[in-house]
Amino acid sequence: MIATVLEEIEKLSRIAVERGANATPLQPGDVVVAQWVRFKCRYGCKGYGKHFGCPPYAPTPDETRKMVGEYRSALLLRFDGVPGHPGFGPDEIPDDFHPFFRDLILWVNGTVHLLEKTAFYDGFYKAFGFGGYPCIYCAHEHCVAEEADGVVDESLRRRCRHMDLVRPSMEAAGIDVFSTAAAAGWQIETIPCKNLEYGKIIHSNVVSIALLLLE
Repeated sequence: MIATVLEEIEKLSRIAVERGANATPLQPGDVVVAQWVRFKCRYGCKGYGKHFGCPPYAPTPDETRKMVGEYRSALLLRFDGVPGHPGFGPDEIPDDFHPFFRDLILWVNGTVHLLEKTAFYDGFYKAFGFGGYPCIYCAHEHCVAEEADGVVDESLRRRCRHMDLVRPSMEAAGIDVFSTAAAAGWQIETIPCKNLEYGKIIHSNVVSIALLLLE
């Protein structure tokens, strides 16, 4: 027998807690989607065009807005801290900081994937997750998108090495993570960087947010 939505949310929340995350139900109408978010990816992020979970491969804000509107229940996830780096400062972060946060990215996106898969096999076939950060499943290689020369080509996605795992990050799909978290009662803030240098955040109190659309 298929569980009720409430029962499924309770089950998924328990799984999230077992993985060290916090979870809270959210009305899809409280998911804030805005055009400006995509501009932050397009202008200012070094990962633009280099990962299949990021723009321009990720859904546009208009696509995301329409898709979210097809759901009636959701679960917002919160991850506190950085696995493998319980405390650090800006001088410990390498210039190529993406691998430095590998365990964090796998924690966030792996949990999203697990919850989506669990909900799907529990009968909630519409379940779909949005993670965070650029994808890092290709541990020792660059993403196919980054390796390819020339124009950005959507058809490259068929060559993704981890097609079953990759989901768009919330921000990549145009979701205002700060406002959406606030709707759930979670106040998150930007972390200043040393000398305003890209990626050199001054403390390790990192809060990551992810989303599961359920039904």
